[in-house]
Amino acid sequence: MESSGSTAGQGAKFGRELSAAVVFFHEAVGRHLGLSPTDQRALTLIDLHGPMTAGELSQLTGITPGAVTGLVDRLERAGHVSRQNDPRDRRRAVIAATHEAPEAVSAAFAELGGKMAAVVAGYDEREQAAIADFVQHMIDVLREQTRRLSDTR
Repeated sequence: MESSGSTAGQGAKFGRELSAAVVFFHEAVGRHLGLSPTDQRALTLIDLHGPMTAGELSQLTGITPGAVTGLVDRLERAGHVSRQNDPRDRRRAVIAATHEAPEAVSAAFAELGGKMAAVVAGYDEREQAAIADFVQHMIDVLREQTRRLSDTR
């Protein structure tokens, strides 16, 4: 039986390897779409979460509000997002993906989504629930760590 130190070491290695694979995939998607990796990931978040303020995008990404402004400017010039009046507060704007953006992003992720669905289909319902729980917890951990590292600048 493995010691907890060995399991922790494997978990750290697994986490780093998964992180590297995800980053390299996103860099490839960004190149494919003609966007920087950061711009592409931000566009993906806007597409997934719907219209949001620059402050909300800053919190999700860990990017400073000033840098988010430049990022949104680039995405807007490229036709991927638009700024719209916030329906909750007309004094501020929300950033929304244009109709073209979801199609381009979806096309770039289509094969990955199909392959991931095939992997998950190989597990029974209980295992799928455990996988979903694990992935959600990893997303939460990664977001918390992103905030932690961003706050220490």
